[in-house]
Amino acid sequence: MITQKDIDKSMSFEEFYQLTEKLAAEGGTTGENQSDALINYTKLNFSRMKRILKITPISEDVSSTVACLDEKLTWLVLTESWCGDAAQNIPVFAKIAEANPNVSLRILLRDENPELMNQYLTNGSMSIPKLICVDENLNELGTWGPRPKFLQDWLYRNKANPTMDMADLKKEFQVWYTKDKGQTLQKEMILLMKAWENKECFSI
Repeated sequence: MITQKDIDKSMSFEEFYQLTEKLAAEGGTTGENQSDALINYTKLNFSRMKRILKITPISEDVSSTVACLDEKLTWLVLTESWCGDAAQNIPVFAKIAEANPNVSLRILLRDENPELMNQYLTNGSMSIPKLICVDENLNELGTWGPRPKFLQDWLYRNKANPTMDMADLKKEFQVWYTKDKGQTLQKEMILLMKAWENKECFSI
């Protein structure tokens, strides 16, 4: 359950972007684990976010759907700077949210908020990014994460019948993201926004 305390200590997407930029420039990462691998992922992820913000168009269907939201909503995302899925998806959330001032995208670091993260596990795992949508009274309307359903189903299939190790699978995920250009996530968000709120204008 999201509390006002969670909202108050969260950061904006711009603050998260600037934090990731600073860490990438200084050779750091979020969290206590300052391994070379996570530091390199943070540097790579900043480049990914920068590129996605520049080249990813928001579809007309997304624009019309998000424009229909006339009540204050918060999209709170649990993440870390080193997370490859986060770097691909959070900038798309940001572009959708900026289309309507009623939608506030806020970021919390997973490892600084374990009690909250433990309420939003994926099959028992602290998988990120995890988006939780709440209304202005902090009633939970729904969640998304940690990646588009196509990739999550691919992961489950590979776990059930392994055809490649996780490192190679994650590389394949990044290839898919590059080709997809955020379009699958946008389609998922249209369906979720319509499921989270019942608005007459959704059917127009």
